[in-house]
Amino acid sequence: MSTISLLIRGRHRQASGGKTFERRNPLDSGVATVAPAATPADAQEAVQAAADAFAQWSQTGPSQRRALLSKAADALEAREADFVAAMAAETGASALWAGFNVHLAAGMLREAAALTSQIGGEVIPSDVPGNLAMAQRVPAGVVVGMAPWNAPIILGVRAIATPLACGNTVVLKGSELCPATHGLIIESLQEAGMPEGVVNFITNAPDDAPAVVEALVAHPATRRVNFTGSTKVGRIIAGLCAQHLKPVVLELGGKAPLVVLDDADLECAVNAAAFGAFANSGQICMSTERIVVDEAIADAFVTRLADKVRGLPVGDPRKGPVVLGSVVDMAAVHRCNAMIDDALSKGAKLLCGGKSDDTLMPATLLDHVTPDMRIYAEETFGPVKAIVRVEGEDAAVACANDSAYGLSSAVISRDVARAMRIAGRIQSGICHINGPTVHDEPQMPFGGVKDSGYGRFGGRAGIDAFTELRWITVQTAPRAYPF
Repeated sequence: MSTISLLIRGRHRQASGGKTFERRNPLDSGVATVAPAATPADAQEAVQAAADAFAQWSQTGPSQRRALLSKAADALEAREADFVAAMAAETGASALWAGFNVHLAAGMLREAAALTSQIGGEVIPSDVPGNLAMAQRVPAGVVVGMAPWNAPIILGVRAIATPLACGNTVVLKGSELCPATHGLIIESLQEAGMPEGVVNFITNAPDDAPAVVEALVAHPATRRVNFTGSTKVGRIIAGLCAQHLKPVVLELGGKAPLVVLDDADLECAVNAAAFGAFANSGQICMSTERIVVDEAIADAFVTRLADKVRGLPVGDPRKGPVVLGSVVDMAAVHRCNAMIDDALSKGAKLLCGGKSDDTLMPATLLDHVTPDMRIYAEETFGPVKAIVRVEGEDAAVACANDSAYGLSSAVISRDVARAMRIAGRIQSGICHINGPTVHDEPQMPFGGVKDSGYGRFGGRAGIDAFTELRWITVQTAPRAYPF
């Protein structure tokens, strides 16, 4: 069991009300973490601490920020064993997934470090003689980041790394489902030597989330907000930010289609589908949710995919290496079970896996899924995946776009030019050709369209998201005025 604390003004402390909450392991219900149940007053104090630190941090040079972020990356990687244990205890994640999180998150910190010297601007021609006009990127102020549990290290780091690189100060609100995992990120940053108040961390009990989030967003010093999570909660965050006129980056739900065309390399398609669908038990925003396959090759593809998926090991990640660990809670099990029942009652065929009585859910494939089934449109966020058979390119594109979501997608074809044309017709923020829907790199512009949110994380897009663009002029010669 872990016992963690808040971090405000560089000091570890408990919640002002003295209350705590427990996060329990999804497999055995044992207490994984005891965390402070922050109050709205604690949230406001964290924002104020960040605001007080902003004046000095925003004026630090790029080399200093780069050095600190690079040290944080090293510190985070050195804690890999701690992260693996924390994720297994809090979310039931496999060591494979936790290790991937650690190394990609460290890469994100190093990419953020590299961005510190790329925050520039431009000189803009002016119609006024002798006028030097410039557009300059400057730090926005306090950035509030809210990260989820499913890829907790990657998404926790993403919420704060680029904002810090840009000269902002930050408050990270840890997930109620993995407070210790998110706390380890903060420890890594503190170990690197982040100045007092530059990074602040709060955790809250689930029932207190609405009041705590409102306090974070409403504080006058908050200048940017980013949230990764469900579309349902994202709508609430977006409304709150609109009310307080706070720009927000939202990365929300997904129903990523993997389109397998009739000329696909079957081995490529099977490997991409299996990885994209079942990494972290399908609990990734980019997870392949619908496998859209041309009828001409569907039988051969489905046979090979089912053979591969049946062999994916599932088990308690604390007892040895597995591909599929535990799903996050029994609510996920009940949701997936209900979708299986609904699909089978309407004519779908179960290829492998099936319903579960506990959180160790097997990899499950449902063939012949149709639009009248819940699993066709609803996000499973679990290891239960739909196969939809179509005839021809137009039907494949129509199926891929027949969703409220638009985060990630993929197209498998031996003809790359053809795949590019198909990709251009798919409504998503991300599309991969001859690769899985699950793919992330720190320097890439990451985000979705439609109900998957708006704004972009990563690389230069992240700089745009977490800075203000200012117009500055210098009059270098006498100027004529009309009066």
